[in-house]
Amino acid sequence: MSDFEGGLATVLAARIEGFEELISAERLSGGASQETYRIEIEVAGERRLLALRRAPGGVGRSAAATKRAQPGLAAEALMMRCALEAGIPAPEVFWVLEPDDRLGEGFLMEWLEGEGLGPRIVRSAELAEVRPKLARQIGEVLARIHNIDLDATGLRSVLHRSTAEEFIDETWGRYKEMPTPQPMIDYAGCWLKENLPGTDVETLVHNDFRVGNLMVSQTKGIEAVLDWEIAHIGDPMRDLGWVCTNSWRFGSDLPVGGVGSYEDLFAGYESVSGRPVDRDKVKFWEVFGSFWWSVSTLGMAEHYRTGPDKSVERAAIGRRTSECQVDCVNLLIPGPVDPVEPATFRSKLDMPRIDELIESVRDYLRNDVMTATEGRMSFLARVAGNSLDIALRELAIGPEHQRRELSRLRALLSRDAGDLESLRSELCAKLRDRSIPLEQPGLAEHLRETVVNQAAIDVPRYSGLKNALAGSAPAA
Repeated sequence: MSDFEGGLATVLAARIEGFEELISAERLSGGASQETYRIEIEVAGERRLLALRRAPGGVGRSAAATKRAQPGLAAEALMMRCALEAGIPAPEVFWVLEPDDRLGEGFLMEWLEGEGLGPRIVRSAELAEVRPKLARQIGEVLARIHNIDLDATGLRSVLHRSTAEEFIDETWGRYKEMPTPQPMIDYAGCWLKENLPGTDVETLVHNDFRVGNLMVSQTKGIEAVLDWEIAHIGDPMRDLGWVCTNSWRFGSDLPVGGVGSYEDLFAGYESVSGRPVDRDKVKFWEVFGSFWWSVSTLGMAEHYRTGPDKSVERAAIGRRTSECQVDCVNLLIPGPVDPVEPATFRSKLDMPRIDELIESVRDYLRNDVMTATEGRMSFLARVAGNSLDIALRELAIGPEHQRRELSRLRALLSRDAGDLESLRSELCAKLRDRSIPLEQPGLAEHLRETVVNQAAIDVPRYSGLKNALAGSAPAA
């Protein structure tokens, strides 16, 4: 038995009535910011499952750092206890680790069964019957979260307050540090700053409430709300906008997490909260969700370039910024688009051509490596094959796409010369300092054409691209 298992067994013996034996402590995959373990024990002659949520290596952060950023695991445990008392589906917390336990920061809680993977919740045949009920349930659960009394529960003293402007500044600041000019990101940032919502009501905000952070079963629907680690005090409409962000719909056309309608979400929320939903604020936070994820995916590309993670997965995720940018187009500047037609490779001078070489490697990865491996190796082979598909589309669409973009930029900026990188950077700078307003003639058309055609290269199957090519998108 390892030192960790020995220490865990000691804590279990002291805190779980009838404890007899620690059978296993299996660390689950996922959860980069916190560790999660599936604990199997024997209690009074019967086997029982628990879960342990722990800081990486059991090492917590300073109180100042915790207050400033994430509230910490003790606060997370308190929120889950408050949630359960408020009728919100959540696992029961049995024990919050103390220094004398020598296991670090964390807590023991009830193990709940159910589906927690977003794509499966959205697509699984087993959940087909309960899925139509989830959007209303989500609204009801969010209302109960937002109705929790911050003072009576003590949560106000352990959570930080965050405003919309602070979220925008932090996200935009991360993007501005990257040498990757993306004018649509700056356009969305400007729009968000010009449309800041009021703060007439402030509540507990889960801050990452989405399908994928819920446990769902065939019988009850929502079994538990998970991952409270970045909760704060702020605008409750943030949670409603976040769950509707297209990136969390997993390919479904249904706006609420890929499982239901705005109408069901809002009806469920209003029936429990006693407050009307502010649809303009929901849209604001939906735009912010796509803005935030567009910057985060670019960050993946920067991590690939600068290290230490040079994985094929991190490089591929960087191209998904097109998903979020096309969602911003749909929400802010929908309209007609002229798609670039892919070029056809006909030259017989090269034996084989560059596209044929790329196709041969892609097919090897898919037909040989994927079938001969399993687990993460098979997954990475699929990712690598998808990256080669992007490279093929870049060859076929990229040159004409960039030629058109450069021509539009020169017209928009009144330039007779200048390369694509310098003119993109100039447009970003002029958006940031407001010398080009969002209403500038030709700006929306340029951004729409640029983003949609780039998405056709990077994410051709994405639902947001389909909406953009249709010239419209569903509105809240």
